[in-house]
Amino acid sequence: MPHWSVYTGVNEPHDGIDHLPSPPPWRAFDGAPVLPRPADTDDEAAVSPDRVHRASAYVAAPETVRLVNAALCLRRPLLVTGPPGTGKSSLAYAVARELRLGPVLRWNITSRTTLTDGLYHYDPLSRLYAARQSAEVRTTTPAARQRTAAFRRDRGRRSANDVENHLRLGPLGTALLPYDRPRALLVDEIDKSDLDLPNDLLNVLEEGQYEVPELVRTAGHYGDGRARVFADGTDRPVAVNRGRIRCRAFPFVVLTSNGEREFPPAFLRRCVRLKLRRPDRTQLTEIVRAHLGEPDDQARDLIAGFLKRAGSGALATDQLLNAIYLTGVAGLDAESLYELAAQLMPYLSAAADGDGI
Repeated sequence: MPHWSVYTGVNEPHDGIDHLPSPPPWRAFDGAPVLPRPADTDDEAAVSPDRVHRASAYVAAPETVRLVNAALCLRRPLLVTGPPGTGKSSLAYAVARELRLGPVLRWNITSRTTLTDGLYHYDPLSRLYAARQSAEVRTTTPAARQRTAAFRRDRGRRSANDVENHLRLGPLGTALLPYDRPRALLVDEIDKSDLDLPNDLLNVLEEGQYEVPELVRTAGHYGDGRARVFADGTDRPVAVNRGRIRCRAFPFVVLTSNGEREFPPAFLRRCVRLKLRRPDRTQLTEIVRAHLGEPDDQARDLIAGFLKRAGSGALATDQLLNAIYLTGVAGLDAESLYELAAQLMPYLSAAADGDGI
């Protein structure tokens, strides 16, 4: 591998990220205080069977390995496009696992998603409710007030209605905390977003920093200017200095798109772009091997049938994996087996011309 490559695509975890070349001068960040990357077990979603399997079984093409390393070295987002089912989102989990970047932060995009949704969530209604509760406590008995004071001391808070108690960082906001290693952030299906979101992301991804206005306004309430807020995916609070957050290691950001829209040139030039294509026979065989073990003759026949019908562009690799797995455990004769496979892969069932697999 070239000396600038740290991601290998071999799915063996290692600490190569510590040998990542220095960033370009215009992409160097100095956020503080430095935070250690969290363990996978800090986020229950990160150790779900689905995510663990997808990360360990991902098969990366040589072009994918090159462009992942380019994005890491340049400290730029990786915009991954391609048909559904080509492994766009799985790539983030595979890279995070191999480079030991900690739990993947996932931000699912819809047409209603705004930039603030990714940065943080503030609940003013819960804060108002807490303020009312505090007012009621002041009118209760001394014993009740003592219990409330003890609860606040245990929580490490000055008041139950402090802003920090009602604010949680989002996946993008968490990824930009000053971790000593890059965090992995998956921004899934950005092509479904409102037209303004890619442009709104430009400044945050370019500067590697942002402000939380609610914390900026209340910074004077804290002696050291630091509020302690919860980050995405964990219940462990982190310190935010005067409401301003700046990254130290720029996160590994994977933006996925099914190609349903065009992006502004200003957005595109700030991304490293990777286009995934449907896998060929060799790649499909490697994918099946990684997920289900060495393919037998029956599985190879299904791979051939999948490729024969894949020209429509309406097939996903997981359809093939489902068909191979289920037909392998069903114990059916050949005719019933291929009939079941066709039903599991509807676009191979030849609705148009009557042909089977």
